[in-house]
Amino acid sequence: MGEAFTLLGFGPEGWGHALLTAGLTTLAVSACAFACGLVLGTLCAWAKIAGPPVLRRAADIYGVVLRGIPDLLVIYLFYFGGRQLVTTIANQFGHTGPVEISGFVAGSLAIGLISGAAQAEVLRGAFHAIPPGTLEAARVTGMRRWTMFRRIIAPQALRTALPGLGNQWQSVIKESALVSVTGLVETLRAVSVAANSTELPFLFFLAGGAIYLAITTVSGLVFRIAEWRAMRGQPAMRVGG
Repeated sequence: MGEAFTLLGFGPEGWGHALLTAGLTTLAVSACAFACGLVLGTLCAWAKIAGPPVLRRAADIYGVVLRGIPDLLVIYLFYFGGRQLVTTIANQFGHTGPVEISGFVAGSLAIGLISGAAQAEVLRGAFHAIPPGTLEAARVTGMRRWTMFRRIIAPQALRTALPGLGNQWQSVIKESALVSVTGLVETLRAVSVAANSTELPFLFFLAGGAIYLAITTVSGLVFRIAEWRAMRGQPAMRVGG
């Protein structure tokens, strides 16, 4: 037990600093991917609800494709395929040799692309949960589209979407482990290196599980507080599960 605390600690022989840095990297990748997915999801939800037929069809195809391709393959396409594509373009402009792509950037964009397809459905469902009479009343009073979006659609849709977005955030955290294939030292990569170096895989993979559990538990609590604050004044509706 004493050896385990030494190896997981922050002393000269401990892996504490490496695991803490890896945990923060996991959080950073997840936050960037979730933000990217939220932007894509919002645009796709708008295209499906009020966009022209071409954009609506494109949003549908985007969702179908991303739901049908394994997440790991998307990351491979972004990292290895993207590196080849960027190198080819750079060579056309006189650059010689391969062009490296950041594993952090490629992984965040790939996971954001995956999450965007799911977040689009969450936001679309939240919009359709707004009572039609509310929108009709706003139109009758002459409210402009931007004003209606800012004062009615966004607050009510966000309130409904929060539980679904919270689930998406949890999924993004777990999917961030796949970014380790790019060589980025996030939590899974760090515990793998530590396990191989010390030949104590059970200890360090258990520590990795504890790091992910801590991140998901704290962030889940944050989302529940946000849901509770958003639902204040509406006692007839349940706040999350």
